[in-house]
Amino acid sequence: MRIIFFGTPDFAIPSLQGIYESGHEVAAVVTATDKAKGRGKKLSFTPIKEFALKKGIKIFQPENLRDLSFIESLKEINADVFVVVAFKILPREVYTIPNGGAFNLHGSLLPCYRGAAPIQWAIINGEKETGLTTFFLEDKVDTGNVILQKHISIEDTDNFETLHDRMSLEGAQLVRETLNLISGGNVKTFKQDDLSASPAPKITKELCEIDWKKSAFQIHNLIRGLSPIPGAFFIHDRKRYKIYRSSVSFDKQLNAGEVYHNGNELLVGCGEGTLKIFEIQPEGRNKMTAAEFLRGYSLD
Repeated sequence: MRIIFFGTPDFAIPSLQGIYESGHEVAAVVTATDKAKGRGKKLSFTPIKEFALKKGIKIFQPENLRDLSFIESLKEINADVFVVVAFKILPREVYTIPNGGAFNLHGSLLPCYRGAAPIQWAIINGEKETGLTTFFLEDKVDTGNVILQKHISIEDTDNFETLHDRMSLEGAQLVRETLNLISGGNVKTFKQDDLSASPAPKITKELCEIDWKKSAFQIHNLIRGLSPIPGAFFIHDRKRYKIYRSSVSFDKQLNAGEVYHNGNELLVGCGEGTLKIFEIQPEGRNKMTAAEFLRGYSLD
């Protein structure tokens, strides 16, 4: 089949590569515009654009998805299917172009965790299982009819990075299976139950700040869900400290926000239980182990 791929970050790369190597034709990719980064303001390409440049694939980077010339260019390619992985919301005038439809890969078992950050919220909420869903696009975000789903276990040792990377690879397989069903005319879908839907809104700075009045389990899961990016943090003496690895402990009882250390261990009291910190990053410094931190810093 002839495909146009919509995507931007690293998460989308295995899916695009899988399509490219599967025998389907990737006629074009649509990705975000270039960004100026660093002190020199050098233009930075998206991972999808970098892949497309290496493979000689046509690239679109529209600032406005409703731009008429962009829409006409998409129509001229005469693609059979649009595949969307980690991209913006497509307007109706775009996603209705191909005869075979447009489908999206989403990082949850829809209708659970509809929204921008399903992987993070599953960990933050302490879920033991999440999954992946391919579904046909409709006007309302993440509400279309489901094509395929795959269950993914969330291990106690998982953080956002490890689960993201695993789901990215598993998602690529689900995308290929979905394309094979569409190509063979064997697609059977089912409607989502809106009453069972749950949100996964964008991660905000406010969410990232640790509230020591919450339980150690809640704080530990917040740290896992935001590690390594953007990172859960707390403020001490007007300086920010990010925590990347932790565990829950009940060995020592401390008041919420109370700090205990013995030279190697760094513990902070929570509303219930205690948080043991393994990896921390003081503002303006590199991340370090708790033992390294305690040799040069104090939270007293």
